[in-house]
Amino acid sequence: MQITSAMKMVSAAKLKRAQDSITQMRPYAQKLQQMLGNLTETMLEMENPYATERPVNKVLVIAITSNRGLCGGFNANIIKQVARLSATELAGKEVTLYPIGKKAADAFKRDARLYSGEALMNHTEACTIFDDMNYQKAADIFQPVMDAYAAGSFDEVLVIYNQFKNAATQLVTTESLLPVKADENAVASLENNDYIFQPGKEELLEVLIPTALKTAFYKGLKDSLASEHGARMTAMHKATDNASDLLGDLKLTYNKARQAAITTEILEIVGGAEALNG
Repeated sequence: MQITSAMKMVSAAKLKRAQDSITQMRPYAQKLQQMLGNLTETMLEMENPYATERPVNKVLVIAITSNRGLCGGFNANIIKQVARLSATELAGKEVTLYPIGKKAADAFKRDARLYSGEALMNHTEACTIFDDMNYQKAADIFQPVMDAYAAGSFDEVLVIYNQFKNAATQLVTTESLLPVKADENAVASLENNDYIFQPGKEELLEVLIPTALKTAFYKGLKDSLASEHGARMTAMHKATDNASDLLGDLKLTYNKARQAAITTEILEIVGGAEALNG
C-alpha cells in the first residue's frame, strides 16, 4: 500500500507538468492546421511528396505506448486497437508496425499475428524519447517515416495513441498523418477570403507541411505521456484503496484469531484451576 501510494503521488506530480505541456501545445498545433487549411487550394494543385495520394496497399502503423506498466489498460487498449485494425480495415494489406514504447515492442514480438515486417528503427532508440522528450527528438524519429513515405515505401501512415482528456479518461485515437489531405471545408471557406501570402503559397507549403507533420506526431507523444501519468495515477489510487480494504480485512481476521486464542487460553486456565480444586 505504501508503494502504490508513493507511485500515485509521483504520477500526480508528473501529470501536472505533462498536462500543462499538452494544454499549451494544442493551440499551436491547431493554428498550424488552420494555416494549412488556408493553403489547401494550393496544396491540391501542387505536387508535394507528402501530399501525394496513392492506392493504399502498404500501411505503416505507429503504436505509441509506455515503457513501463502498472497503468491499468493504458497499453492494452493500444495493442487491442492495433489488432482490431489489422483484422478489419487493414485486412489484406501489407502492414508494418512501428512500436514507440517498450510495451508495444514486447507485445508485437510475442504475438506474430500483430507483427509483419521490420520496424523503421530499433525500438529501444524510439523508446528513449520518453526519458527527455522534446520536439527535436520527435522530429528526428519521424523524419525517416516521412522519407519512407516520400520514397513510396508506404502508401499511408497511421498513428495510434491515447489522447489525454483528464486524469481518469484517455481516448484511444487513430489518426492518418500521411498523406496530408486537403480539407474540403477549408476549400469552401476560402471562396470568400482573399489572402496575400509572402512568400508564395508553394514556398510556405514546402516548410509548413513537414513542420505540421512533425508537430502532429509530437502532439501525439505528449498526449500519450500525459495519458500515461493519468492512467497510472488512477490505477495506483485504486490499488491503494484495494490494499487499504485488504489491510482492514486482515486486521479484522487477525483480531478475531487473537481473541479466539485468548479465550482458549482463559478457558484452559479456568479448567486447570477447577481440576486442582477438585
